[in-house]
Amino acid sequence: ALRPGEGAAIAAYVQQNKRIPRRGEVGWDGGQIDNLEKAGYVMSGSRHKRMNAVRLRKENQVYSAEEKRALALFNYEEAQQRENKLLAEFRDLVANKEATTAAAAAAAAAPRLA
Repeated sequence: ALRPGEGAAIAAYVQQNKRIPRRGEVGWDGGQIDNLEKAGYVMSGSRHKRMNAVRLRKENQVYSAEEKRALALFNYEEAQQRENKLLAEFRDLVANKEATTAAAAAAAAAPRLA
């Protein structure tokens, strides 16, 4: 389970597309650690299977929460677009109805020459 504030901290890294720091990597930049790992160095924290399993589980929780948040935002924007389109159609309908009503009233009020 994520501790209070832990999910938000991990989510901040995810939103910035940065590498999530591991335990013991404080003071190192994610890019520096990536370069060291590519050079062949093995970070001591990556040797612990249980810690890695816990870390992966926590990261996956955050990733799935971020995906849900992004999907909810997408759905909200889609709903707003549909609603705006519907409102525009109703406004056009009301404007057309008022125009025809005004034209009919003007025609009825015009004096008839017989």
